[in-house]
Amino acid sequence: MGPGHRAVWVAITAAALMAGVGCGRRAAEAADASSKVVDDTAGILSVLTRAGDLSQDLGSAEVRMTTDLGTGQPVAMDGLYTWGDGYAFDVEMDTAAARLQTLQDAPRIRALFVDGAYYYDVDPQPAGPLAGKEWMKVDASAMFGDAGPQALSESDGPVASLSSLKYADDVEELGKETVGGQRTTHYRAVLDGGGPYGSVTGDADSITVDVWVGGKELPVRLKQTVGEVTVTMDFEKFGGTAAVQAPPAAQTGDLTEAVEQGGAAQ
Repeated sequence: MGPGHRAVWVAITAAALMAGVGCGRRAAEAADASSKVVDDTAGILSVLTRAGDLSQDLGSAEVRMTTDLGTGQPVAMDGLYTWGDGYAFDVEMDTAAARLQTLQDAPRIRALFVDGAYYYDVDPQPAGPLAGKEWMKVDASAMFGDAGPQALSESDGPVASLSSLKYADDVEELGKETVGGQRTTHYRAVLDGGGPYGSVTGDADSITVDVWVGGKELPVRLKQTVGEVTVTMDFEKFGGTAAVQAPPAAQTGDLTEAVEQGGAAQ
């Protein structure tokens, strides 16, 4: 082999070696990146699972909840939510948003859900089922069918969605943020509407869940977006609350049958 051929061979061999090293390095970098994505996903899901487990164990929370149906007029509900031994709440909300302004003159109305029924603190009426009564009762079955109470009980309250994040198509950490005076880490998860969470997303293609986790590994804020509907929950306090009690029967008028017959507005 002459000097010229040898030089060409050396050059080609060197180039091949360099290319091989480059490919090997790129493959290693790609593997490292893929491993990091897997590690990050597993780490985020671990944090969110921990937040969900701790929340469920505590069994109750003071919550400020806002529901935006995409109309530009969000509905706010503030109060106590309990779960574990059955889903229940004791909240106040806008009377007009509850469409009960014909039964309650005050701008805000107290609403309970306990033992599979809704209760609304109304003004005593002059006649009918609510004559002289302070509370209106409507069984959940009148609104959601016979499966309503069971479905609501199984939902286990406002933090139940955290347990469904194992079905998320993708998760990410969005950084540090201050929420309600607390330092939190903001996470986002997207669940496929056609996957195991499809029964919750309805006709929407997906549901986006944003979670802000604080220093105690508990959610400080939870936001769920399904189509045009967004529900935001700020957790003021977990645990240490009394159980929600149904109002005394003597002070309650039952409108379940009227609602079932479509006469609730009357």
